[in-house]
Amino acid sequence: MNRPLLLSLAAAALLGTNLNAQTMYERFEAMEKEMNKLKQEIATLKSAKSVKPAKSAKKVEEDAEDDETVASKDKESEEEEEVASKDKGEKTTTVAASSDKEEDEGGEEIASTEDRLFDLEEAVSEINRNTSGSRLKFNVDYRFAIENMDYEMADGSKAKNDAFMTNRLWIDMGYKATNNLSFIGQLAYNKALGQRSGASDPSSASLEGFDWIANENAYDDAIRVRTAYFLWQDTQFMGLDMPWTFSIGRRPSTNGQLVNLRDDDHASSPLGHAINVEFDGLSSQFTLNKKYGTSVKLCLGRGMSNAAPKFTATPYADVSTTNSNIDIAGLIFTPYDDKRYKLSTMYYYADNLIDATNPMDYTAGFDTVGGMHSATAYFSAKGIGKDLGAFLDDTTVFASFAVSKTDPKEGNAMLGSAIDESKTGTSFWVGTQFPSLLTEDGKWGVEYNHGSKYWRSMTYGEDTNIGSKLAARGDAYEAYFTEYLVDDILSMQLRYTYIDYKYSGSNGFFGNNTGTPVTMDQAVAYGMGGMVVDKAQDIRLYIRYRY
Repeated sequence: MNRPLLLSLAAAALLGTNLNAQTMYERFEAMEKEMNKLKQEIATLKSAKSVKPAKSAKKVEEDAEDDETVASKDKESEEEEEVASKDKGEKTTTVAASSDKEEDEGGEEIASTEDRLFDLEEAVSEINRNTSGSRLKFNVDYRFAIENMDYEMADGSKAKNDAFMTNRLWIDMGYKATNNLSFIGQLAYNKALGQRSGASDPSSASLEGFDWIANENAYDDAIRVRTAYFLWQDTQFMGLDMPWTFSIGRRPSTNGQLVNLRDDDHASSPLGHAINVEFDGLSSQFTLNKKYGTSVKLCLGRGMSNAAPKFTATPYADVSTTNSNIDIAGLIFTPYDDKRYKLSTMYYYADNLIDATNPMDYTAGFDTVGGMHSATAYFSAKGIGKDLGAFLDDTTVFASFAVSKTDPKEGNAMLGSAIDESKTGTSFWVGTQFPSLLTEDGKWGVEYNHGSKYWRSMTYGEDTNIGSKLAARGDAYEAYFTEYLVDDILSMQLRYTYIDYKYSGSNGFFGNNTGTPVTMDQAVAYGMGGMVVDKAQDIRLYIRYRY
């Protein structure tokens, strides 16, 4: 029997396995069992080869080449990377031994051990290819949350929602085409249960689909792209022993460093104290010292494109005289990171920032008011002391400090200042996360942050429905309890957030119309007491499935 026919039979056996299975999962599961049987047969054949009689020097050398090829193919099959090379037309061959074929007592040729190994390995590769070897890999992250929210306004009036319920779905996808090149993406859905009564209010609902927060708030039932980018990774840069990366696309710029602790997520690059919004752009990171974890990362992004609609006389041409392109350039410098202690800093400048033309009606559009400088630094320690017990060894503490400084364009005012006047704001944030007092894998945490009168962050995408706590011009307190119910697949979290605002405008934009800070007493005196929040609190319980 020749090799092509053997391969066809082996592949058919795999791909035809349990064709009557009711679900695709059952079919894949059945094929995986067949693949494991084939791998076992390969191992048996290799073992049989190893006990053959002594061979000539030439034969030994030829068979060694065969074994090396087989071992290489086994490794590629296990890592599901052989598919990529075959898709590109590359071929793998084995060295034929001088006695490839033998004859049985009837004189008929039978496949040698080398033939059988070749065919079985090809069959294993085929099953990998037809399950997930050459396709995007998907993960699911679903969360149901119920929240009790209360607001106390400057004039003493109150607003609340006793049971606001939301569904959030993230579909993660990715594929590593080569050792250097990967694609990473995420689709997202986030909405309140059922129809939301106030979603049709045009004065403010138009901002719920705003690009910076489209996937971070309880909007509609559409599935949107939250992230989509390719990532290039290499261990050398222009011949230097310097690991580096480059990526471009829809950025993973929410749930950044430190914020990820309470969100129970892997941290994205930005320091969450100052940046927590979706945006499009590129980044490139260079590891300057592997021993000390020293690295620098350059980030460039665009938050708004000044472009006409498609069906106009001049599609996508500059059209707005009041809104220019919003661009941001940032640098993340990490002097030290040994996975236990970390010191990281971030600076960015955002140009052509906006404010609502009419704060009472956001459908009126925006005006460009100026730029903003921002600088942040934090220190974190994973483990207090050394060998002081499991509890303290698994406790994380951190402290972060941030500064913002407005840069108004000529003839404009920002954050309640006079025309062309720059204002500086500051914020500090401290917190700790420690092991659960109830279970082995749970995590509990407490945090506190304070912002000054002119503090301004870009944290509109923060996962706090009463408003970004890190944007607060005042004091914010938070405690959370994260527990795992089924391994790391099903978890729950109870979180309490309380914000005591000292000034208004914490969650506004960058001009005087929505960003002007006024005290609670001033808000009442101006007749705005029923529109300015004095205190807000949120109690949230979620159940989350990730697999």
